[in-house]
Amino acid sequence: MEKNISLRTKMLILSFSLVLFSVLASGLFMLFSVSSAFEKELGQRAIAIARTVAQLPDIRDNVGQPGGEEIIQPIAERVRLATNVNYIVIIDMNRIRYSHPSESLIGTVFEGGDERAALSEHEYTSKAQGVQGYAIRAFVPIMDEEGIRQVGVAVVGILTPTFQSLLKQYQGDLLWSLVWGLLIGLAGSFLLAHNIKKQTYNLEPYEIAKLFEERSAVMQAMDMGIIATDETGQIQFMNKLAKEYTGVPEQTSTGQLRELFRHNWLGTLDHLNRSFIHKPAMVQGTMYLVSLHPIYVRDQFAGAVLTMTDHTEAHRLAEELTGIKSLVDDLRAQNHEYMNRLHSIAGLIQLGRTEEALNIILDETEDEEHLARLIRNHISNYAISGLLLGKRSKAREAGVTFELDPASHLKELVRGLKAGEVITILGNLLDNAIESCAGREGEKRVWCQVSGDREQLVVEVSDTGKGMSEAEQQSMFEYGYSTKAATGRGIGLALVKQIVDAHQGSITVDTQVGEGTAVKVEIKRTEGEWHD
Repeated sequence: MEKNISLRTKMLILSFSLVLFSVLASGLFMLFSVSSAFEKELGQRAIAIARTVAQLPDIRDNVGQPGGEEIIQPIAERVRLATNVNYIVIIDMNRIRYSHPSESLIGTVFEGGDERAALSEHEYTSKAQGVQGYAIRAFVPIMDEEGIRQVGVAVVGILTPTFQSLLKQYQGDLLWSLVWGLLIGLAGSFLLAHNIKKQTYNLEPYEIAKLFEERSAVMQAMDMGIIATDETGQIQFMNKLAKEYTGVPEQTSTGQLRELFRHNWLGTLDHLNRSFIHKPAMVQGTMYLVSLHPIYVRDQFAGAVLTMTDHTEAHRLAEELTGIKSLVDDLRAQNHEYMNRLHSIAGLIQLGRTEEALNIILDETEDEEHLARLIRNHISNYAISGLLLGKRSKAREAGVTFELDPASHLKELVRGLKAGEVITILGNLLDNAIESCAGREGEKRVWCQVSGDREQLVVEVSDTGKGMSEAEQQSMFEYGYSTKAATGRGIGLALVKQIVDAHQGSITVDTQVGEGTAVKVEIKRTEGEWHD
């Protein structure tokens, strides 16, 4: 198992290494720079001395002459000692030495190899290894008294300082620079590590990485699409399920949230700091329940998290709230109504009034058969057919006449629209119409027409109930709003509105207080798909 090192220790080690490397590198560069500067300065000094020596008459007149070394050597040595150079060598045109700090070399041939150009009246400096080591040597031609003929060369050499000597000379400065650099670097690293640890809630980098991996794995494993954005709506994270729902390729870089959902109402969101839960939205021809949760960091809006639940969950929720649950309640009411009628028929038979009992049976059978035949021939979905039969029984139990328009027909559903959503729309509208008529005097009638195919769905429900005021009309589609003071009410019409908006449909309401209400819902086929 890899040993985890703390952030503070890592930064101290890194700082120590950087400072050590920087000081050593800069020290070496400084030594090389000083050495180069020394060599340049020594070269200028050597050539100046060589020019002076080459102009001395005693040297100019005796070089190349027999016994000339006896005159030249003392002069060269006096100049050498006075100028503090390492050696002054006078050679003739045959490269024979006439002076040298080592007198044993006088009369021998100069073998430096860099003197050839000086024998052709050239003046220059060079660096070469001589008898006493590496030196900067200045070569200056010696001309005769008229300055026409060259008679020799004056060579002045100054030994260059070695790297070891420079290092020894400046080792104190280098040491103090290293010590101060390390102290400042270590102190800065300690403060920086402390500040970083404070900003990361005292977590080490490996702990942050582990936490990030765990959170990412959790996000990817959840059974809902998750999209995280910053405060401008730029998408920062999408789990695999969200990319699958929206049709975004796995490797595609994310963009703006409104661009991702530009084909539905999510594309019109201007602000992400408003929360909502389980609001339907059509994406790629499929209905999803969308929730938005703003994120605040230190009371500052930092972004939002959007969750998407697939259509099966939306279907299940719709059925639970107003679909299948409502259908079961209506069938229960239908059963209760039939039981009452059976009791009436049984009582008439016991009283011997069989003709009246037979008339009730025939009337009931004819009425039920007519409605059942109409629904069977025109409505292909069994769940919707059962809902209509159940609502008729509920209306009759409430003393309300229920009429299904003979022109009703529903063979197919609009693409993307689920049967549960149609049950939600139709069931809520009929419930409101029946409840609006119940308890009123006079005519109590609810009329319904359902028509649709793959291209369009139209649901119309009208009643002769109490109608709605302007204030009630403005709030009728809000969550929790209800004219009945009962717990759990005020959800049905809000669901209807959300389903219609998700499918880009329309709702028309015509109502008059005391006269009744007519509601018309239209949903047309839409693509609502994501395109790259």
